[in-house]
Amino acid sequence: MVAKDSIELDCKSLEEEKTAVDAQITEIPSIFRIPQGTLSDKKPSVSSSSLAIPIIDFADLAASREFVVEKVKDASEKWGFFQVINHGVPLSVLEEIKDAVVRFHDEDPEVKNSYFSRDFSKTFIYHNNFELYSSKNGNWRDSFAAYMVPPDRPNPEDLPVACRDAMIEYAKHVMSLGGLLFELLSEALGLNSEMLKSKGCMKGLLMAGHYYPPCPQPDLTLGVSKHSDNSFITILLQDQIGGLQVLHQDCWVDVSPIPGALVIYIGDHLQLMTNDKFKSVEHRVLANRDRPRVSFGCFYSSQMNPNPTVYGPIKELLSEENPPKYREMTIQEYTKGYIEKRLDGTSHLSCYRI
Repeated sequence: MVAKDSIELDCKSLEEEKTAVDAQITEIPSIFRIPQGTLSDKKPSVSSSSLAIPIIDFADLAASREFVVEKVKDASEKWGFFQVINHGVPLSVLEEIKDAVVRFHDEDPEVKNSYFSRDFSKTFIYHNNFELYSSKNGNWRDSFAAYMVPPDRPNPEDLPVACRDAMIEYAKHVMSLGGLLFELLSEALGLNSEMLKSKGCMKGLLMAGHYYPPCPQPDLTLGVSKHSDNSFITILLQDQIGGLQVLHQDCWVDVSPIPGALVIYIGDHLQLMTNDKFKSVEHRVLANRDRPRVSFGCFYSSQMNPNPTVYGPIKELLSEENPPKYREMTIQEYTKGYIEKRLDGTSHLSCYRI
């Protein structure tokens, strides 16, 4: 069905792609084809150990918190990305949330489509690309997303049975881990450990399950286009398929899957608040031919939910030598512009530079 160029633009779900792949199509629809040269502009670098994503062992916290804080500081300043192991989230919980993504995406189309929406204020939505109405190209993935914080959300009945219990359980662990991460990041900035939490960085948590079907022409599309995140921080669980890449020193570097690890990356809001001390870096996901890929992201941001807090560079980090580089913003204002701008390979932060 999707091999036809006449694909309907109001059909955004990748269910058609999955069905078509099962039917052994050999060409992807034109709407998912990216401009020639997009994938070949920068090559992955895997040969040098200096271009390996930092790995931080949280088991070291018991011996030396200062040692871990220094590792977090170095990774946040130089990479904006790091992986954590021994983070306290049970392996069984990690496996269950990945299984929940597969369960939902294996549901009958009519079940999934009952959740299809482009209203991002809803508790739970199912969609393909949040920016596809304004973008020239679609990404080769399906996603569902739900706001799990603030505390009055969600009503469990608003979540699909296929992933309800797993999401509620995972949210508990991620909120605990997020609290620790914001403490370590605050200390890495030379601030009180409660500083970032006191600024409302944990007011909102958006959780998203991503399913990337096998692609017959992976060189012609992307699982996710190049972008930085509309968040304070993001916690990502990925399976063992691979495909996530981060832009570092003008090279695309693979974020190699580590069993039981979680990938942490700095979002746009935190780069703004730290006045460029911590980096929100561009990343992307490659499509693959052979097997489906599953990931689960947790975004600390209120996004479209009401949040009157005004964010700007943290005053304690500013000085005559380090004046503010950004104007203030609200998360809702930033998110609105982020969605309208679409994933065009440029950072929305540039709109807020002084």
